[in-house]
Amino acid sequence: MSCVPSEAPAPILTEAPASILTEAEWTARRDRHHAAVDDLLADHLRRRAANESHPVHDFLFTYYNYRPGKLRFWHPGYGTVLLGAATRDYRDHPGYERIVMDGEPAVRVTDAVLAQRSGTVGFVHGLLAATASRPAQLGCFGLHEWAMVYRTGDEGVRHSVPLRLGHEGTDQLVESMQLRCTHYDAFRFFTPDAAPRNASSLTPDSRFAREQPGCLHAGMDLYKWCFKLSPLVDSDLLLECFRLASAARELDMRASPYDLSDYGYTPVAIETAAGRAQYVREQSALTTRAAALREELLNRCTALRACRPDTPFATGG
Repeated sequence: MSCVPSEAPAPILTEAPASILTEAEWTARRDRHHAAVDDLLADHLRRRAANESHPVHDFLFTYYNYRPGKLRFWHPGYGTVLLGAATRDYRDHPGYERIVMDGEPAVRVTDAVLAQRSGTVGFVHGLLAATASRPAQLGCFGLHEWAMVYRTGDEGVRHSVPLRLGHEGTDQLVESMQLRCTHYDAFRFFTPDAAPRNASSLTPDSRFAREQPGCLHAGMDLYKWCFKLSPLVDSDLLLECFRLASAARELDMRASPYDLSDYGYTPVAIETAAGRAQYVREQSALTTRAAALREELLNRCTALRACRPDTPFATGG
């Protein structure tokens, strides 16, 4: 006869948590999150099942390598205690610990997760603070996508769709306008002929000195920083950052050299004065959205750093 050891009892919580959600409260928030994600990802999941690619939205799951299932999983954020029997869904998650509060089963994100991610918290806090400290620059007109195919010919096209102006017209546009990219992770994909045409040469270490709030990709990256801090950061903010990233990606590609009319996208023709003015209007609206979300994420990082005073503060360089 073999003896199976019983599960260790959950510790009893004695200190007051930052926030407590009853089972009815948090399951309602979880269910709303699930419904919203299911709605947003329905077309992507259908295409994935059919092995169909999409030149605009696949980027949100390839470059931003965060699986749909992880986006769907709802996290309350560090410092929040979830009560009730339904917390069983979290008990096997490596970022959570079982506790007992007022005799009721409960879970919360562990202190160990915060300790392990303290460096990331400091990096994100420093980068976002540096970005937010600068005025928005709205004169790039999305030329980074054009710079990625400059002087490449047919072999250099990054998507299986035609170029609106053809190769010659694309090259001529790049040569007629100043490249003003401030985002290293876009600049690093410039062709060898395009990179020297940029107003400044960017490196990984230049992020803290160059990133600015008008950049579409700096706004899109708020989604990346949120999921890199999961489960410390709540999924409500993560989802809003995903919505922003999706909208910014659409403008990014509508202003790109690609003809996406077969996918239902009307181009923002930055080769014309009217198109450049349209781009700035839409970029400005996204910049405003990004500023509010950047402030929210900065607030989360500030609170996390306050919980661990030894958290390093990244300043770049």
